[in-house]
Amino acid sequence: MIQYFKNIEGKTVEIDRPDMGVWVNLVPPFKEEEFVELSEDFEIPIEFLRDSLDIDERPRYEIEDNVKFLVIKTPTENNSFNDSDAFYITIPICIILTHNQIITVNSFDNGAIKKFLNSFQKSQPDKRNMMVLKVFEKVVQNFMEFLKEINHRRNQYETSLYESNSNEDLLNLMRIQKSLVYFITSLRTNEMLMMKLERTNFLGLNEDEREFLADLIVDTSQALEMANIYTNILTSTLDAFASVISNNLNSVMKRLTSITIILSLPALVAGIYGMNVKIPYEESPFAFYIPIILSLVVSAIISWYFMKKKWF
Repeated sequence: MIQYFKNIEGKTVEIDRPDMGVWVNLVPPFKEEEFVELSEDFEIPIEFLRDSLDIDERPRYEIEDNVKFLVIKTPTENNSFNDSDAFYITIPICIILTHNQIITVNSFDNGAIKKFLNSFQKSQPDKRNMMVLKVFEKVVQNFMEFLKEINHRRNQYETSLYESNSNEDLLNLMRIQKSLVYFITSLRTNEMLMMKLERTNFLGLNEDEREFLADLIVDTSQALEMANIYTNILTSTLDAFASVISNNLNSVMKRLTSITIILSLPALVAGIYGMNVKIPYEESPFAFYIPIILSLVVSAIISWYFMKKKWF
């Protein structure tokens, strides 16, 4: 679906046909006819539009026929029904700059473009470079918000795991770890993209825009550092819980082994006195009580020894 937005008297208005100085936004569902129409109307290489559908597209930029093409990654919730998949993934936002328009293509619904739409009335469509940087800014803000949400969920699952040691909480922590892997990879490539844009001045930025881009690079580096810190904390936590679970299992096995030994000694005594051979005191009137008392005494001694060694 193709959306056309124009800033008219300080208000964002959606129009039904392309015009000068508009923002064109493509959102799912996509149709090949729309790609062809957009390519012809704005003289855009159709490969730029088709490449936008690849969820694994890496952040990059290129230029063809005076049309500039940029790709940046943004986070979003994962709608997969598989319980082992990551909670959050990253998807590409493709930005196409023509002579008069700025075009964004989203393979999935994402919050960065929604935030950009809400702030579009404060932007000046004729300053396309600043609009691109504003999209970058919303992407960085999205990463920050998702990282805070990830950290909050991590604390919740850890607290629950302290109390129950359930497999579900462990699996949820693993899903968070997968999400952080997506974030770290995308933040690193986003940072490299911005640094290359600053070094090559691909967009032809003025001094104020270059300073704004430099601030975005710093914010992206901060988000990347946060993601690395959360990953290290989560890895250490999972390793610690693995050791705790292993120690708990060893303690349980030690107790079971001790109980087995204690119970096997009376059976041994009973087995000896049950042999079909001559045994001491078999003619005694207390012949029944002797093996019982002997079994209890031996069991009590072994139990005291195990408790002294703190095997229980």
